[in-house]
Amino acid sequence: MRLIVAALIGSLLLAGCATTQQQKEPQIQRISAEELEKLLPKPAPFITYDELVRLSKAGTSPDEIIAKIKETNSRYDLTPSKALELSKQGVDPKVLDYIYNSREQALRDSFAEELNKREKEKVVEQEKLRREYQWRYRGFYDPFWGPGYGPYWRGYYGPRWGWW
Repeated sequence: MRLIVAALIGSLLLAGCATTQQQKEPQIQRISAEELEKLLPKPAPFITYDELVRLSKAGTSPDEIIAKIKETNSRYDLTPSKALELSKQGVDPKVLDYIYNSREQALRDSFAEELNKREKEKVVEQEKLRREYQWRYRGFYDPFWGPGYGPYWRGYYGPRWGWW
């Protein structure tokens, strides 16, 4: 009889050890179209496309045009068709490459900034939860004796029997 009970308890323990909890998939926070539109840097061409063509036809060097674009902090939303059109009108490819690369860098910077902001918010939330957990369970947990035990613990129910 004892052998059967021991076998039954052993099999239950093994079954309990064999089962695992299903882990949840991490949730991915998606960015909506409206949020994406807010994140993207807005084009602000202080030097217009026509002015770029005029400067190029006037013989201004590409480095000087790029310096003016940097100085005015102009940003362009340059589509491939617009780049082709500007190239046909005489704008140097070096200027068009700079415009494209500066747009891509601005996109990367804005996304990195948003990711950093979200990560900081997550860290603040985790710290808040950690402090709340510590506050809730302070004084009730002794790492050596376990929760609610220990030679110096006096909890809600008073001292343990036989200690005081």
